[in-house]
Amino acid sequence: PSLSLTDADHAAIADALARVGLAGKERRLPRELSGGERQRVALARVLVRDRPVLLLDEPFASLGPALRDDMLDLLASVHTERQMTVLFVTHQPEDARRIGQDMVFLDNHTVAATGTAANFFDASGPDGFRRYVGMDPAKGRRA
Repeated sequence: PSLSLTDADHAAIADALARVGLAGKERRLPRELSGGERQRVALARVLVRDRPVLLLDEPFASLGPALRDDMLDLLASVHTERQMTVLFVTHQPEDARRIGQDMVFLDNHTVAATGTAANFFDASGPDGFRRYVGMDPAKGRRA
């Protein structure tokens, strides 16, 4: 395949970088970007490449709270716009609550529970998950 970019390619790249908050940094090399900026570049690539499945493993772990919220909003928006499948691995239950639809909870490398995000976070959610997030399984609230 050709490595030259068309005007449409350049426009798509500029739009994707703007959506992830990196407008004007098109010419930066990876070593010149922070860890959080590199993660946002990865999400920008998703916006440019139209793939049906997106695999993310702790994609926003190195971002501050405000930028993390912005990127979660962007991810939710991209998911809705493109109707793509997103597999989002996180240790942050609030991220899963915020953008998750169907969830899988792993406990000790084993699938311990599956279901909707809403069911995971209600009082009758899976015991292992409720322990993980600090809910008292017997009382259905934070311990």
